Amino acid sequence: MKPTKHRKRRENDFGNDRIAPLVVRIAIPSMLAQFVSVLYSIVDRIFVGNIPEIGDLALAGVGVCGPIVTMVGAFSFLVGVGGAPIMGMRNGEGKPKEAAQVVANCFLMLCVVSVAVTALALALKRPMLLLFGASEVTYPYANTYFTIYICGTIFALLSTGMNQFIIAQGYARAGMVSVMLGAVLNIILDPVLIFGLDMGVTGAALATVISQCASMVFVLTFLFKRSRIRITFGGYSRKLMVQVMSLGVTPFLIIAVDSVMIIAMNALLKHYGGVQADTLITCNTIVQSFMLVITLPLGGISMSTQGILSHNYGARRSDRILQAERVIILLCAAYTGLFFLLARTAAAPAFVSLFTYDAALNAQACQIIRICTMGIILLGIQYAIIDCFVGLGKPKFALLLSAFRRLVYFVAVFLLPYLFGAYSLFYAEPLCDILGPAVSTAVFLLSIKKILKKRELEPV
Repeated sequence: MKPTKHRKRRENDFGNDRIAPLVVRIAIPSMLAQFVSVLYSIVDRIFVGNIPEIGDLALAGVGVCGPIVTMVGAFSFLVGVGGAPIMGMRNGEGKPKEAAQVVANCFLMLCVVSVAVTALALALKRPMLLLFGASEVTYPYANTYFTIYICGTIFALLSTGMNQFIIAQGYARAGMVSVMLGAVLNIILDPVLIFGLDMGVTGAALATVISQCASMVFVLTFLFKRSRIRITFGGYSRKLMVQVMSLGVTPFLIIAVDSVMIIAMNALLKHYGGVQADTLITCNTIVQSFMLVITLPLGGISMSTQGILSHNYGARRSDRILQAERVIILLCAAYTGLFFLLARTAAAPAFVSLFTYDAALNAQACQIIRICTMGIILLGIQYAIIDCFVGLGKPKFALLLSAFRRLVYFVAVFLLPYLFGAYSLFYAEPLCDILGPAVSTAVFLLSIKKILKKRELEPV
């Protein structure tokens, strides 16, 4: 039956809809979903930080877990962000059966990876937590949170990884609902379990795991019953799995290395901070929570719109790709520009006050937030460029440019405290946020038209 003009639109047409409204319709729901999903990371910390008597130490322990948990979650992007552009290209080429085969292979991969990561993380948890910043005082809190959270790895990886295939088909609202469902449930459960049932850190971890399970159920139900390209079984291909991982390795390494960056910072704060080490790690936990409010929704914009780029790359529509990328860059820069301003207003101390009542800690955290966001506008452009290369199936460009930015960070993070002390560590962030995007922009301008021209000349 032909749709009437009154029939409700169920998905976006990546090949024919006007570019600017299309990008906005895809990007904004994903950005909002990721904005709400930040609550997965920070709501636990807010409530934990306000536990009577032990709040600051418990927050430091949970903060040590944060980057490790994020690193575990990066495996969902190895498969999800690696497979979704390939599915999009197959759609653009008019090959729906091959697109469905990609989804089937990625579902199997995520199930296997979830089990393997859970077993490995549980086996290595004590040395990891101690190495990455936990002290003998904060370790019990870190151990409790991490053990419970890691047992729910399969929920986290399937909900996040398979959600990429919902968004890549144009179902932006469904993708948003899946994330917001878990986040809202987490907000409701946290105070009930932490304070109402007096479960403390245990309650915070359980709330997150239950919420991720709810998101997973929604995502899998949608992909089994409602989406145009659904999860099927069979057609497994080692070659296709390798192709998925070769493309997904870039976003995986970006997220994993970002986690290593935070882990390294906590370890160095512990090493150089002296008697103030636990206080500095607590402060860094709050600051990194603010940075998550910026970077996760920013990734929601740049990654969700990869489907538009992938589809039109498969269809050899260079004009639409260039139009879309311009809009994506503007959206990313506008978002980070907003937070550059917020970091320098009363919004920063208001945010910090959610975690602690300590006035001295609040002032110190606000100062560090201003330092860490000095180059944040340019970081928005970097995200748009990196995810554009991934969406076009050019992981080498994305990987090398991401590696350069992180190399700048690691050089700075080890050199600065050696020369100037623990506090100087926080200047590593703006250094890499300025130098990395500068190089990425130059490479993008020199290469993008050549990449698209080569695609146009390839045989159909």
